[in-house]
Amino acid sequence: MTEQYRTEKDSMGELQVPANALYAAQTQRAIDNFSISGLTMPPTFIKTVALIKKTAAKANLALGEMESATADAIVKAAQTIMDGQHQDQFPIDVFQTGSGTSTNMNVNEVIATLASQFAGVAVSANDDVNMGQSSNDVIPTAIHVSAAIECQQALLPALNHLAETIETKARSLDYVTKTGRTHLMDAMPIRFSQELGAWALQIRNGIDRIQATLPRVYMLAQGGTAVGTGINAHPQFAEQFAKLLAEETNLPFQPNASFFESLSSQDSIVELSSQLKVIAVSLMKIANDLRWMNSGPLAGLGEIELPALQPGSSIMPGKVNPVIPEAVAMVAAQVIGNDTTITIAGQSGSFQLNVMLPVIAYNILQSIGLIANVSKLLADKAISGFTVREDNLQKALSKNPILVTALNPIIGYAKAAEIAKAAYKQGRPIIDVATEMTDLNRAELEKLLEPGHLTQGGIN
Repeated sequence: MTEQYRTEKDSMGELQVPANALYAAQTQRAIDNFSISGLTMPPTFIKTVALIKKTAAKANLALGEMESATADAIVKAAQTIMDGQHQDQFPIDVFQTGSGTSTNMNVNEVIATLASQFAGVAVSANDDVNMGQSSNDVIPTAIHVSAAIECQQALLPALNHLAETIETKARSLDYVTKTGRTHLMDAMPIRFSQELGAWALQIRNGIDRIQATLPRVYMLAQGGTAVGTGINAHPQFAEQFAKLLAEETNLPFQPNASFFESLSSQDSIVELSSQLKVIAVSLMKIANDLRWMNSGPLAGLGEIELPALQPGSSIMPGKVNPVIPEAVAMVAAQVIGNDTTITIAGQSGSFQLNVMLPVIAYNILQSIGLIANVSKLLADKAISGFTVREDNLQKALSKNPILVTALNPIIGYAKAAEIAKAAYKQGRPIIDVATEMTDLNRAELEKLLEPGHLTQGGIN
């Protein structure tokens, strides 16, 4: 079946657009120009641009700049996009014009078509839907707003859930003492609760870092229009827009103190990305600890057993792998890479405009979404359900030669080292060798070398 087309016209002339498309000429030019990756702007971002159009129409109506029929039609059309309709009408590649003008006009054109249908009169993509706006302030605003919403609605709840899950698991395992490790080598004993408590604090610190950054993300570019001077926007547009947006989202959005800063840089998003990178590093550490602790079941450490979720090999029957920690590690690698992209893109603010905005939007939203999703999986499918192999822990702990460290103040480092080497060479518990090589009696040694007691020294 041959696809039908209609003729559309913009400032550069006429071209053919699919007959049933809600978009018009400028979107079609971008489709033709940017056949690069097949990656399109995230639905969350498109919905946020639609939210901006809805809020702008309401602001322009309140300021007497737009007739109620036009504003109401734009609001109604934008809401359909916010509700998830018409997602196939936003096909433009991420790798497009650096200002994101193509995506801004794509949304403008779709809303204009829908609003014209709702209103029964022509609604202009540029003069009405884009009134008081420019791609140069819409797209930076959309980056900030979409990132802030996703942090509040998805990321922070997921990280809190992960931290709470780790803390609950830590409390349940407070009675379990295990061999500590430094340099992957046996070290002084610790309690499971101490080890997991460190993980929980890493995540809690990550939450604090995100919350400390968000106040700068709440500062918006909207109202700066083309270069930061506010040309073509009502003098009160920025304040009215931010007020309405804050009411809609229940987030404290405000106009930035300098629109020139908002348009020419993306420093707040670079900062947010760097905090996401720290969280990714924390997740990588936790995932790797879990993988080591789960290694085995016979030839590895065998300290824990993660929940068995799926067969681990297409050729080795019975093999089960730590699939969730592996997925977490891959997410961490992706987020760290995304941060590098955002860092480089953040440097691309030449004079009054950053020109890598679409790739910043794509990567920051991907990082937020990945961490949010994988944090819930890590909590629910790995940490909450793993079991401790106490027999293996106690076997290793009883023969740990490093326990002799507790005798240093009594017998000296040199003698303690001699005992440790003998115990390791003979494969015997340290207490048996220390009984033979010191004047300390067995009861005294049992008290000095009791692993649980040794976890109490210093800061727990």
